[in-house]
Amino acid sequence: MKKLLGLALLSLSLLVMVSCRDKEAEKRIAQLEARIAELEGKGSGVPTGLQTTAAVPETKPEGPLPVMEFATLEHDFGTINEGDVVEYTYKFKNTGEAPLIIQSAQGSCGCTVSDWTKEPVPVGGEGFVTAKFDSKGKPNIQNKTVTVTANTWPKQTVLRFKAMVVPATASR
Repeated sequence: MKKLLGLALLSLSLLVMVSCRDKEAEKRIAQLEARIAELEGKGSGVPTGLQTTAAVPETKPEGPLPVMEFATLEHDFGTINEGDVVEYTYKFKNTGEAPLIIQSAQGSCGCTVSDWTKEPVPVGGEGFVTAKFDSKGKPNIQNKTVTVTANTWPKQTVLRFKAMVVPATASR
């Protein structure tokens, strides 16, 4: 009888410990789900003491804004050999109502080097963003981006280019 009672107490203790862990796990899962909903913009649902500071989405500035209108947002270099360095210049026109200023043009990887119009582009004026791709060590299909940040709305424009890079061993 003592053995049976001891086994029952042990089982009960394990049950209590497991259920406590389950409650903690459930609580953590609820917090994570609420955080995901918050990041997706669906509201928080998280008790006030558990909220973290999230980035507030930017709102469109008031007043006249520049508009960066590109002739094309994409370019295909076609098939190139590994080690080739290719370059493409994306041209744009400021079709907005204020001078356009590019703050940066950031490539998606170190193999992409960008240059861009550094001076303010007046209304009706034209500018450029140049993407340079060094295919050394980059065999096969490559899809890259250049993210242009300017005083436009939205602030960022993504330019894309692709190339089929023939591996050095196969091209020689």
